Amino acid sequence: MPGSEDTGGGSKRYALRFISGKYQGGMFPLRPNREIVVGRSSDLDMVLVEDMVSRKHAKITASNNRVNIQDLGSTNGTFVNGEKVKKARLHEGDRILIGTSILKLMTVEPTEEKEKPLNEAEIRSMMEQVAARKARSSSPMSGRIEEVPIPDLLQLFSTSKKSGVLVVRTDEREGKVYLRTGKIYYAAVDGMHEIGPQKSFNRLVGWTEGYFELTAPSSEKFMLELDESTEGLLMNAMREMDEMGRIREQIPSSDAKFSLANPISPALRDLNGDQLDILQLVHNYDKVQTVLDKSVSSDLETYQALLHLIRNGFIREGR
Repeated sequence: MPGSEDTGGGSKRYALRFISGKYQGGMFPLRPNREIVVGRSSDLDMVLVEDMVSRKHAKITASNNRVNIQDLGSTNGTFVNGEKVKKARLHEGDRILIGTSILKLMTVEPTEEKEKPLNEAEIRSMMEQVAARKARSSSPMSGRIEEVPIPDLLQLFSTSKKSGVLVVRTDEREGKVYLRTGKIYYAAVDGMHEIGPQKSFNRLVGWTEGYFELTAPSSEKFMLELDESTEGLLMNAMREMDEMGRIREQIPSSDAKFSLANPISPALRDLNGDQLDILQLVHNYDKVQTVLDKSVSSDLETYQALLHLIRNGFIREGR
């Protein structure tokens, strides 16, 4: 009947899925009209056994198609989509950071009446099994960037003041972002330090698939460090991605090769300094990816210069 366990017709059932951390892969169903207290204490509803979780950390309630979360004065805070919160309403797809666990709120199909719902002991046993499997992993905080995009991860790490190295791996590439109490101070792709931390960071932010893990802080020293805020770095990277998206269909493949036109009909004096630099790089290295890596300009500026050189007859594809 309406107002019973399922809160009536058309009501939603929610669950929290662990997408990173010690309990990655686990699922915790939220019972309608029930408070779920999260913390390290063994007598709570959701027990997260780790040092960064307070004994009573947060409270989550699901009622009348609404899910709310409240921090219970935890030491390290509760974060929703990268923002530290005292109390907030959650929506499907929101990501919650508690300790090193990232949880995603999702809707689930209501349990069929013929199925017996999991009791608290069964839920706890399931989570313990997940944690035991995860304990064999090299990192307590890992997952896939399809689940937690890199910008979201970095915002979470910034507001929670994480230190360490965010390592992102695809089938072909490896990128690293170095953090010191939440501040990004360096980035590298495939160990190519010569392209600089800014260009490496902008490239990494655009990756949309792969595996991530937060490893221990690094003792490596770098001559050049990034000094802009996480918000500023992300804004610049996203702006560059947007601009690149507008010219995506016009730019040549990174594997394409170019050479100087022969003869060069336009006057070289019509080129500015940056365009002349790119013209020289094309002459010296020919391959677009190498030109991008060697250029002191951003990838966006380098592509824009390449397009100008192509359109105005200074360079041509092929060798």
